[in-house]
Amino acid sequence: MSNLRSGTLLGHPKGLFLLFGTELWERFSYYAMRAILVLYLTDKTINGGLGWSTQDALNLYGIYTGLVYITPLIGGWIADNFLGQRRSIIIGGLLMALGQFTLALPNSMVDPHSVTAFYLGLGLLIIGNGMFKPNISTMVGDLYQEGDNRRDGAFTIFYMGINLGSLMAGIIAGAASAAYGWKAGFLTAGIGMLLSLVTQLVFAERLLGDIGKVPAAKRAAAMNKSGKQEPMTKQERDRLKVIMIMGLFVVIFWAGFEQAGGLMNIFSQQYTDRMIGSFEVPAAWFQSLNPFFVITLAPIIAGIWVKLGPKEPSSPIKFAMGLFFLAIGFLCMIGAVMQQGGDITVKTSMMWLVGAYFFHTLGELCLSPIGLSMVTKLAPLRLASLMMGAWFGFNAIANYVAGIIGSQVGEAGPMAIFSGIAIAATIAGVLLLLCSNQLIRWMHGAEGKAVEEDTTDAQPVEA
Repeated sequence: MSNLRSGTLLGHPKGLFLLFGTELWERFSYYAMRAILVLYLTDKTINGGLGWSTQDALNLYGIYTGLVYITPLIGGWIADNFLGQRRSIIIGGLLMALGQFTLALPNSMVDPHSVTAFYLGLGLLIIGNGMFKPNISTMVGDLYQEGDNRRDGAFTIFYMGINLGSLMAGIIAGAASAAYGWKAGFLTAGIGMLLSLVTQLVFAERLLGDIGKVPAAKRAAAMNKSGKQEPMTKQERDRLKVIMIMGLFVVIFWAGFEQAGGLMNIFSQQYTDRMIGSFEVPAAWFQSLNPFFVITLAPIIAGIWVKLGPKEPSSPIKFAMGLFFLAIGFLCMIGAVMQQGGDITVKTSMMWLVGAYFFHTLGELCLSPIGLSMVTKLAPLRLASLMMGAWFGFNAIANYVAGIIGSQVGEAGPMAIFSGIAIAATIAGVLLLLCSNQLIRWMHGAEGKAVEEDTTDAQPVEA
């Protein structure tokens, strides 16, 4: 693949920064819409909301986010077998832009009591996301040859773009909605999606070359002696086993991490002293700590992975580190509960929450971008985007589990929840360390850790 002719920037192919910008504006679009969706649904004032009950709005929100995680499986399969990643993200981006602008249509243009246009907009967003999300991540991996130790650092930089888009979205869409109404918020989301599309269309040919043009299944078949698709080799089956096993640990991590939007959010609202002098810090501001820490820490973490070179830890070790950081974060929350001394009227220091979000973000950076990178290393070429879609499916399971855990706080209490997650994360991290050598063997040198020791049944991988 002609992916290096455009040169490098900060030690990485320039195509990485194109994909960074494309993903940044797509995530801006997604999070801008998500930030105001439930508020729009439940608004009963003259601002143009639909006036739904909170329960109905949250039920729809759950269905929407669930479908957003499921459709990448379908979109990945279509890209692998028919369209290729490049066409898929353009089609997905167009559908999402249409979806956002459909939501932004003034009620005067449609029946104000009808939700037909609203559901059409959501449907376009769900389908478009399925086409876009797995394929943009897979293309990042295609920039690097097998064994290139820059790949994990590249995904960490890419992940910074996701969080920068998220951080900008809430501020800009929230301000637009407050000033001009909900439809203005949806309009800003649509404009963000158009910026993502324009960025990709203008620079892709020059910075990406042929990457993403040919469907992965066709590329894989061309690499076989027969010129046809062949059964999976033992090496490929072993690598798929690693993805599935690591996915189980991902569920454990995200089930704890996602308490940030639920249980920890409630704790910050009800039990945290948020006063700085005469100013009370809004509880919602704590939700910005995570993307802020990601943006500030991601370049540092990425630089560390690259600087370590051959001494860089393997993906299983990084995942274990992520689980341990998650546990440390919940130790901070345990400290906050202990400060109350059993008296729920006592307000705890906000520094406990800041510490928890800091360590949780360190864990996230050791696990989430590394997981995306790992899938591109291990998935058979013909299944690359499909497996990326499956990887996002683990997040869907984790979000469901997180909701179940958080809902138990009324019976178990915050101390039991926080300590339980800390213990579970620690045990999971230790288990992962214990089985890391076997997982590395099953990777068959995909991370450059055992290339010289195990080259049997090796399949060439086209970058």
